[in-house]
Amino acid sequence: MSGAWEEDLSPIGASDWTPEQARHLLNRAGFGGQPAEVERLAAMPPDKAAAWFIDFKSIDNSHLPPFDHSGIYDPTLTPFPPTRPAATRLAEEKGSSMGIDAKPAGPRRLQPVADRFFFWLRGSMLETRRVANWWADRMVATNRPLEEKLALFWHGHFASSEDKVRDYRKMLGQVTLFQDHAAGNFGTLLSAVARDPGMLVFLDAGENLKSRPNENFGRELMELFTMGVGNYTERDLREAARAFTGWRDRDLSFHIDEAQHDNGQKTFLGQTGPFGGQEVLDIILAQPATSNFIAGKLYRFFVRDDLTPQFQEQLGGLLRSENYEIAPFLETVFLSRDFYSPSSVGTHIMGPVELIVSTYRRLGLSATPGIPDFNSTSTDLGQTLLNPPTVAGWSQGRAWITPGSLLARGNFARAALMPDVIAFTDPNLEPYPAQLRTFSARIRAGDDIATASRIVDGADSKQAQSSEAPKPQPGMATANLLSDHEEFNTHYASLKGWEEAVRRVKPTPRGAAQFSLTTLVLEGGAHSSGDAVDCLITRFLSIPLDPGARSAAVAFLEAQLGTSDLDRAKTYLEEPLRETAHLIMSAPEYQLA
Repeated sequence: MSGAWEEDLSPIGASDWTPEQARHLLNRAGFGGQPAEVERLAAMPPDKAAAWFIDFKSIDNSHLPPFDHSGIYDPTLTPFPPTRPAATRLAEEKGSSMGIDAKPAGPRRLQPVADRFFFWLRGSMLETRRVANWWADRMVATNRPLEEKLALFWHGHFASSEDKVRDYRKMLGQVTLFQDHAAGNFGTLLSAVARDPGMLVFLDAGENLKSRPNENFGRELMELFTMGVGNYTERDLREAARAFTGWRDRDLSFHIDEAQHDNGQKTFLGQTGPFGGQEVLDIILAQPATSNFIAGKLYRFFVRDDLTPQFQEQLGGLLRSENYEIAPFLETVFLSRDFYSPSSVGTHIMGPVELIVSTYRRLGLSATPGIPDFNSTSTDLGQTLLNPPTVAGWSQGRAWITPGSLLARGNFARAALMPDVIAFTDPNLEPYPAQLRTFSARIRAGDDIATASRIVDGADSKQAQSSEAPKPQPGMATANLLSDHEEFNTHYASLKGWEEAVRRVKPTPRGAAQFSLTTLVLEGGAHSSGDAVDCLITRFLSIPLDPGARSAAVAFLEAQLGTSDLDRAKTYLEEPLRETAHLIMSAPEYQLA
């Protein structure tokens, strides 16, 4: 193998296929795995090994359960008001909102409505955490790792966030969409995403009117989803927006509001006609820029970051020749000499979710442990599933690594190996922001709602207990200035929304991972401290550990055991092995695949 293999898409031969190549394929087409999985792939011819990943539809995955809904949704929540003021204003005008009637008389007539609004915000957010945890479980336990890895890729490519969509059902629908179309046809997936209820909400389809086109979806479609910057004009954006007018979500389905759809002539990317949304998508797919863009992004995700314009054109041509079918494109890439070239092997910086999932798969787990919490951990590392930072998704490669994130990654390794079950606090049971904690504490201490609200908004205790309404403080909600005459109290509604959401959303199982490094090392044939370290390196690292670091790890383990003989120390081997594994997993090499 040499540098001549770079940018060479011809397939490697059987004589080039080694356990190291098999490990590389396992890391990139999946999430890594145990030494036995490497041995199984290495025993196959390379084309059969690649086919095992790519032809995943034939592999049984029936052991994976569907998402278990908590049952917090009911049809009265649809359509959900865009804001709390809209929710309470609707109740004032119509007498009810979101299935809740305004009180006919008495204090805070609209309080139940405000409570209902915040319940769904909080409940959907907590249920979305459960969806993310369910998805992580699938990544850990799946028999089809490429299916889930491609779904993760598409989630970052067609990025949308529960923070704006505010409906866990739509986010779950997107995950399922990406799984169903993972290695299928990109054009089919693109059409499905353009009609996806979550994407329609996220990119403001409801504001795209015949009389006032909204360019949000059209801009992201061309800039981020298909062609990339520089391949369209502002006029193309305006014309695309017209083509998508009237595209709407109807709860969890798609429909076109014909009264709001512009059927007029449009000129888009040099073509003229009464185009609708699908015609615009077809024109985009016919552009070489689109296949180049998608092929390049897939390549950077699965192979390496540096990609010359000439090679990207070649990859784009390959994707076009396959009519945008992802499976044959990836098959060519996974079998290519380029994929196994020195610049491609062991150079990929794993993203947070990939790092977490690969850790658990290498440990042989069948589910994501509840301690440490998956969502909190991935967020600490910089990637919150179903809540990407922008419509551009997450930056990849070196963007994942900072001094702080390296420390956080080492802390994750320690939490996975030595979970702190005593100090662990379930994040789903302590969701309150600091302001709500203060408000709740004042209520528990005996303050009435108005007094507690004034204190939270910045009034001192004497002023808060006065019967006179306080002067407005920065950020104070107008409704909270009305004291006992207010129609509702925002702080109280937020508190009650949290409480009901936590009460009704099903709990996440909170157990630590069950594994034995002693068993893994001894079954791996280790007899000495050096053997044990090599066994851990082989299991957890994709590239060799620096020789000095290896020697230090061996010396550390031997010092902890008081001997280099594992047979002599096997009754107390587990804790020293976990400490040593933490040292290895804190090394820079552990971040690479």
